[in-house]
This record gives sequence, structure tokens and C-alpha cells, in this order.
Amino acid sequence: MAVARPREERLTAGVLIMIAAVTCFTGIDTSAKWLSTYGLPVMQIVFVRYAMHFALSVAFFVPRDGISAFKSNVPQKQLVRSGALMVGTFMNFWALSYLPLSLTISIAFATPMVVTLLAIPFLGEKVGLRRVLAVGVGFIGVLIVVQPWGADFHWAVVLSLCALLSASFYYIMTRMIAGEEANSTMQLWSSGLATLLMLPLAVQHWIWPHDISGWIVMGLIGTFGMMGHVFVTTANRFADASVLSPMIYTQLISATIVGYLVFGSLPTVWTLVGAFIIIGSGLYIWNRERVKKAVLRP
Repeated sequence: MAVARPREERLTAGVLIMIAAVTCFTGIDTSAKWLSTYGLPVMQIVFVRYAMHFALSVAFFVPRDGISAFKSNVPQKQLVRSGALMVGTFMNFWALSYLPLSLTISIAFATPMVVTLLAIPFLGEKVGLRRVLAVGVGFIGVLIVVQPWGADFHWAVVLSLCALLSASFYYIMTRMIAGEEANSTMQLWSSGLATLLMLPLAVQHWIWPHDISGWIVMGLIGTFGMMGHVFVTTANRFADASVLSPMIYTQLISATIVGYLVFGSLPTVWTLVGAFIIIGSGLYIWNRERVKKAVLRP
């Protein structure tokens, strides 16, 4: 027992730090939605979010790895990966200007399902019947959340679905180049490209905050981005990704609480029902992949 306790404590610490990272992700979305209702352009919000992330990456990686941290072995793939992340963030922030926080996050929970399907043509992975069925169940959950047949269907849901596809493709590209690129290079490229591309668009439509609350929240979106990145990196030092991955679903709790406190909105019953179906499907897919890796591991 004395030997197992340090390991258990490290796992607990890793899980708690990962939950803190997920809470920061909720903070990013909350700040983006608040700034949109405040009147700032989406392009400016995206720029601020990635400019802070890029500054953190430069401050952390360049002193350690030097300028070589910017050198990519697969620059074309890095461009595609970074572009997918930027487009996904832009679509998500745009959708947040119209939709409740809990709705966009519930749709984003379907990412593992889309990644599972995209891994077949792009990564050549074989997906068993049970995982395919789990993906089908997950998409039923998405339909329950979105309810395209309902009178309350909002066109901005399409933006959220585009964000889902872009984010999923970003994860596919990340897995594709994981063995070819250092983490420092991937971080610098993903944040740096978005910063450079969004800068001229953000400057063209720039609106300065007109009170202290606007300045605070504009600073918070960058702060949450930096903290989330640091927490994820730290959590992975304490626990394996297979332990940490399911913690992303705790975002529904933080999104519900923050959505009510900041915007006075609560998720509908159908959003919650669909979200739990998506979460159940995602957890099943995660468990199947974990078992598969355990069998293949020498």
C-alpha cells in the first residue's frame, strides 16, 4: 500500500489539474461569447486569444530549444493543421455570439466520434463494428441537441457543426505528424499562424474596449488560453492521456454553471439528454481505444 500511494496521489493530481484545464477552456468560450455580446468583432477576439497563446509558447519554448523550435519537418502538414485549428476557433466563436454556451460545448463533445470516422481514410485505422455503432449513437445525441426539425432551430448551429469538423480534422493532423514533429514546433506553428493571419483582419476591424470590464475580459481570454495550455502540459506529467481524456466531459458542468451565472441561461432538457448520450458514446469509444492499445502493447 505504501508503494501504491504515491502513484495514486500523482493520478489524482493529474486528474484535478486536467479538470482545471477544462475549466479554463470554458473560460475561453465564456470570454469569447461575452466579448461578442459586448460588441467586439469575432476576428479581433480570435486574434487576442492566439496572440497570447503564441506569446506564451515563445516565452516557454524558445529559451529552451532556440530558434530551431520553429523549424518544421513537415511544413505543409503543419500549415493544414494550424489552419484547421484557426478555422475551428473562428467558427466556434462566431457560433457563440448566437448560441448558448452549453449547446456549443455539447456539440463539441462529438469530436471523438468524428475523429474515429476520419481516422479510417486519413490514418488507415481499422474501426470495429462496436465503435461504428457507438459513433452512430453519438450522432443521434447530436441530433437531439441540435433538433433540426424544431421551430427553435438556429442557423448558427451550422457554424458550430463546422467548428466540430475543423477541430476533428485538427486532431487527425496532430496524430498524423505526432511522430515527426516536436511539441514545441506544433505549439508555435498552431498559435503563430493564427496570430499572423488574423492580425491584418483584426486591425482592420479593431474596436477598443470602452470600459474597464471590456479590458478585463479581453485580458481574461488570453489568460485562460495560457493557463489551459500550462495545465494540460502539467497534467500529462502526472497521468497518462488515457486517464485524462474523459475529464473533458466535465466541461458540461462548468459550462452550465458559468452560463447561468454570466448569461442567465440554462441548458434545455433536450440539450442535456443529447449531451449525456454523446458523452456515453465518447466514453465507450475511449475505452475501446484504451483496450486496443493495451492488447497491442508488447
